[in-house]
Amino acid sequence: MAALPACTLLRFGAAHTAKPFRGAFPIMATPYSESGSVDYEDLAREVDFMDRCGVQGMVWPQMASEYPKLTREERMRGMEAIARAAKGRKAALVLGVQAPDTEAMLEYARHAEALQPDALIAIPPSKAKSLDDCRAYYRALGRATRLPVFIQTSGGPKGLDPPVAFIVELAREFPNLGYVKEEVEPLLERMLELKKHRPLIKAIFSGSSGWPYQMRLGFDGMMPGAPYADIYAQLWELHESGRMDRVRELFSRLLLMTTLEQQIPGMRLYMMKKRGVFKTMLSRRTVFKPEPEAIREIDETFEMLKPYLRA
Repeated sequence: MAALPACTLLRFGAAHTAKPFRGAFPIMATPYSESGSVDYEDLAREVDFMDRCGVQGMVWPQMASEYPKLTREERMRGMEAIARAAKGRKAALVLGVQAPDTEAMLEYARHAEALQPDALIAIPPSKAKSLDDCRAYYRALGRATRLPVFIQTSGGPKGLDPPVAFIVELAREFPNLGYVKEEVEPLLERMLELKKHRPLIKAIFSGSSGWPYQMRLGFDGMMPGAPYADIYAQLWELHESGRMDRVRELFSRLLLMTTLEQQIPGMRLYMMKKRGVFKTMLSRRTVFKPEPEAIREIDETFEMLKPYLRA
């Protein structure tokens, strides 16, 4: 795959049918078997879960997928498993191609594009020493693909968060780079500044929890965690139908769960197993050993969301 010529990459990108980039695009979690290896069967099952939840898109692998803990081979094989499972589904598929440097990122990008996703996403390069290094990285990606590319603003080297002007500059040079997952503070200020540059900036997503207000302000979507994908999908549908009262009601119930996640590390994987998506609660980043009271609190709080579940 790494040796695919540029003309091949462009053919893949040009032939793919566009899907709208609006709505709930959950970051898929990564499942592990009891031996600690990636469970590709459960990864494909997660795609089916996303589809039954009615999400507008799905993304893998990003920070919530524990991508820094995955080997090159695991990421390549994981993208293949997800692409096969996602074929023919309604939701847009976004594959993460970030890497420490440009050379490694392009290897992931070539492999991802050959699988014909709907878009790519890339966190800034962790080895970058300057904004010029980041600029070269994204320019190389812009030259390598015609697919839409989400620029994620967080997750790169400390002190090198890409300024809004930097993103706008890239989108002007490469129109397919005009998609943003904004996570840098001051979040709303940056998102509103990006909004001033439409239609050059084509989609503005966030990963934050203040989604109802962001909907009101006219942004395009959110990339939340995977366990409550059906709730996020419904929030977007309610927003699209103008039922903001219902959005606030449902979001308030969801907020009880997401707030609990901040107090109980590893809770997301517990929820993925509880919902029948994963076989284990294993993680390479967090050890989940909750006290009985913690499980009781999770389960009782989750009861409030059960009437709204689709999967």
